[in-house]
Amino acid sequence: MGAAVRQLTDEIVVGHRPPPPTEKPPSDVHVPGRHVAEVARHPDGRLAVITWSSQEIDPGLLNPALHVVDHGRITDLGATPADAGSPVWWGDEVCYLALTPPHLQGGNAVFDQRHRNLTEGMPACPIDLVQDDGDAPVVVVAAGLDTEFHRLGGGLLARIRGSHLPPRYDDLDGIPWGTQERLHYRAHDGLDLDGLLVLPVGKTREDGPFPLVTVVHGGPYDRWTDSLQLHWVPSAQWFAHQGIATFLPNPRGGQGHGHEFAAAVAKRVGQEEWLDIEAGIDLLVGQGVADGDRLGIAGWSHGGFMAAWATTRTDRFRAALVGAGISDWPRLIATGEWGVFEAALGDSAEHSPLTYASRISTPMLIVHGADDTNVPVEQAELLHRAVPHSELVVYPGEGHSLRRREHRLDLLNRTRRLFATL
Repeated sequence: MGAAVRQLTDEIVVGHRPPPPTEKPPSDVHVPGRHVAEVARHPDGRLAVITWSSQEIDPGLLNPALHVVDHGRITDLGATPADAGSPVWWGDEVCYLALTPPHLQGGNAVFDQRHRNLTEGMPACPIDLVQDDGDAPVVVVAAGLDTEFHRLGGGLLARIRGSHLPPRYDDLDGIPWGTQERLHYRAHDGLDLDGLLVLPVGKTREDGPFPLVTVVHGGPYDRWTDSLQLHWVPSAQWFAHQGIATFLPNPRGGQGHGHEFAAAVAKRVGQEEWLDIEAGIDLLVGQGVADGDRLGIAGWSHGGFMAAWATTRTDRFRAALVGAGISDWPRLIATGEWGVFEAALGDSAEHSPLTYASRISTPMLIVHGADDTNVPVEQAELLHRAVPHSELVVYPGEGHSLRRREHRLDLLNRTRRLFATL
């Protein structure tokens, strides 16, 4: 979702919804009765200010507003759509990002100060705005597996296809990497989808079929990009060194394909979304790349939910990693810090893995941070109690992402042992 994308941290890769930006606006900016959230400065000293009705996410982030502060004089420009942020100046006008109405799960759009959607119908997704005092702002756009830079009101400036190679670090010199491919395929209903395939180190497709782990991204308003897949959540290149191929799908509900694609999971979490993922697995099995008898699934946050959900839909997986995942949507809505946003995705037991836990036969590793306020650890405990053949690991002092090196290493080693059974 909007706030998740703008932070551009490793939380995005795994994340559900990270906390709001921690950078504090100037202390001398005050809007009576409102909480100042973000500020953008015009070259002449005027300030574009986004405020919340409260400093709490709920209801503050649901009730943002836009103001201009000109040497102490405040002009109210009215309420904005939910999750407004990234204000920029375009000449004497203000623009900003916010969620596309009427959905709280439908991705971002760019709005002007009259709150008109400037990117309506865009087949991609704006994810950031960058002020350029000498020209129109730059819009950072998620476009499928790539990232593009557009001049607002103008055309494409640049496109980044990503790099399969890491930055130059001496301790990574000489390390081989698994071959990474861009995938384009169709869902069961004909919708165009994309994703990535990473093969084991030193192998080609002709060496298959391989054991395959499907890793589902978080969000769900997130995506896999065509860049090196190497991070602390058990990643594709890490699996490549275990002799395991990895499928990284971008199912509907994510970013990169416009508003309708993102909004397709509203109140339907896990439905067509799962079928999109399964279609990609079937494709790779049919092509002889993946061994249909040696499949695993993994994910963190929303990806953790999807890993658990998948095991209630099928028994084809031989192992599952559920990281910081949702097992009971009604409980999450009641206890998580993003309750109203979760309700936009799934608001009943019908969407909860816990409801169908008796169907789960897949060996399951459930991991969670003890201090997670985004998806409380209760979600992991409920799933563990309902699935007797699961293992639960709770990391003390950790929130929605694991930050301590020893915990990340422990997770990697536990996951290696789990998927060694494929």
